[in-house]
Amino acid sequence: MIIRSVIQGVGSYLPEKILTNADLAKKVDTSDEWIVERSGIRERHIAADNEKTSDLAIAAATQALAAAGRDGKDVDLFIVATATPDQTFPATAARVQAALGRPGVPSFDIQAVCSGFVYGVAVADNFMKAGQAKCAVLIGAEVFSRILDWTDRATCVLFGDGAGAVVLGVEEGKGTTGDRGVLSTHLHSDGRHHDMLYCDGGPSTTQTAGYIRMKGKEVFRHAVVNLADAVHEALAANNVSIDDVDWLVPHQANKRILDGTAHKLGLDPAKVIVTVDRHANTSAASIPLALASGVADGRIKPGNLVLMEAMGGGFTWGSALVRM
Repeated sequence: MIIRSVIQGVGSYLPEKILTNADLAKKVDTSDEWIVERSGIRERHIAADNEKTSDLAIAAATQALAAAGRDGKDVDLFIVATATPDQTFPATAARVQAALGRPGVPSFDIQAVCSGFVYGVAVADNFMKAGQAKCAVLIGAEVFSRILDWTDRATCVLFGDGAGAVVLGVEEGKGTTGDRGVLSTHLHSDGRHHDMLYCDGGPSTTQTAGYIRMKGKEVFRHAVVNLADAVHEALAANNVSIDDVDWLVPHQANKRILDGTAHKLGLDPAKVIVTVDRHANTSAASIPLALASGVADGRIKPGNLVLMEAMGGGFTWGSALVRM
């Protein structure tokens, strides 16, 4: 028997305000047709002026705990994946921990941009395998609207705000791919591509938060290759085929990237969870938001084999194979 970290509950939170493509067309030189053709995005949620990343994270975590039949006092590890923390420090996870009433246990943030949630799955899984945690709350939460240049039509149309969360608990497995839980995780990065997707500010450079800058064509080209490679890596590590996967839950960056990756993998597009049309790119929040969507509407069921994959600035990329 081996230790598996099993997803016991999922939750999500989306701000009330919805910004449509038509709304954006009033701000910058763009149109609904132009945005949909290039990204598949039709609308995105935008945090209210008084909503912080921690507020979104707490709401998603509270829902995930309720779904798991647990409360904050059960948790012994809090991880928030975010590139848009409330403050430079302390960690946004510390606010979540305090709000959920569990002082004294580890709480920290992970910064791997859009790959943050997959990185978080790996970190939480290893804590649990090492016996250092038995119940973890992992959250992806972002307010990317705060770091957008609203005059740059190439980037401001692509991103949105939101949060998704999972509760991970320890269960025993047989060490086979039939086990529930995290079967494997695979993480990568390549800092040589820093200038293709980055935020042009920071405490030690401009002393400001800065704005997102992106070379879209180069990012697209790397994304399709890296994401497909990360998927093949997960399949090979577990000796399963793409046909064994019930659902692909990818980072929701761009519908063309999702389609290109599915085509490269030979995967039926009907097995891909897609939320980018409604949520846009919510960075570290996009995978748990898509996972929560699939669970809520009944598509993702207990026992399903779910493959998550993401790529973000850095570049960072990775995959996680999980049986629900």
